[in-house]
Amino acid sequence: MASFIESIGGMALAFLGAALAVGLCCVGSAKGTGLVGEAATGVISEAPENFSKCLILQVLPGTQGLYGMVAWFFVLLTLGIFGGSGMVSLTIAQGMNIFAACMPIALGGWLSAIAQGRVAAASINIVAKRPEEATKGIILCGIVEFYAILSLLATILLLMNAL
Repeated sequence: MASFIESIGGMALAFLGAALAVGLCCVGSAKGTGLVGEAATGVISEAPENFSKCLILQVLPGTQGLYGMVAWFFVLLTLGIFGGSGMVSLTIAQGMNIFAACMPIALGGWLSAIAQGRVAAASINIVAKRPEEATKGIILCGIVEFYAILSLLATILLLMNAL
């Protein structure tokens, strides 16, 4: 009976980590893309030909939501959800390992999506004043993106050694 309860506790921690990874990353991406969308509407209303440049800047903070989904998928793979042999049984310690492995992308993805949204929203000013220089705003956003990628990499490497 104790091992059954421990197994449920281990799975609960693993699922909580996966849920936080995808949930926080998507919340951050929604906030970031929203900030950029708000900034872009003024530019597009005055110069509709700049829509594609504004759209690229708006999409960038959305990638962290995808990174959270990748982490969620890796957790499900680790747990054997997609395998034919059934789910693995986890101790609470193993569940905590998976939970902890999800924290880099959960926190890194959440916060970097918001930060990237702010940079992209500010970069909309470049599009408004000098549309031919829009690439510079994309490069500035890419620097923030790098840290989201590092967060995802940390999560994947930790998950590879979680069990």
